Amino acid sequence: MVFNFRIVSDEVDNFRREIQIDADATFLDFKNAICDSVNFDKNQMCSFFLCDENWEKEKEITMEDMGSDSDEDVYLMDETILSDYIDDEGQRLIFTFDYLSDRSFFIELKEIITRKNLRDPLCTLSKGEAPAQLTDIEEFEAKANATKTEIESEDLGEDFYGSEGYNDDEMDPEAFDEMTYDQ
Repeated sequence: MVFNFRIVSDEVDNFRREIQIDADATFLDFKNAICDSVNFDKNQMCSFFLCDENWEKEKEITMEDMGSDSDEDVYLMDETILSDYIDDEGQRLIFTFDYLSDRSFFIELKEIITRKNLRDPLCTLSKGEAPAQLTDIEEFEAKANATKTEIESEDLGEDFYGSEGYNDDEMDPEAFDEMTYDQ
């Protein structure tokens, strides 16, 4: 069985790749095929995310176990077979290739081709220039500082709920004792 994936970017309008890959290949094989199709360095940290129909991230499949202390399972690209997690046309994935600025490709399974196998992945469509793999650090910091300045200078007006600081005199502890809660 062969999966035919379409890959797009939210940064470049006319960018599109289509990759056919055997369903029994690993996510690492898929990552390498994507990197080859866009001339990205294969050694940069990246992850796939399985998504729902609204592109909400559900499960991460990453290159390396970063040793997180969470109870969640870690899925590694070189150990995870595509067909174990992808089985329906329309399945969506996000491939995050730049962690610093959270830049990604959006991937959708367009077709499942039965009774066919591929030894090596194949890029069947290459349209447009891919975005740069990594953001220039100085450019990223300039954008971050501009956003921070914009937020800090925003006038929230008199109707803004809340205040700059906490004033202990404004707190009425007896009001909390009188409250009842629905259970």
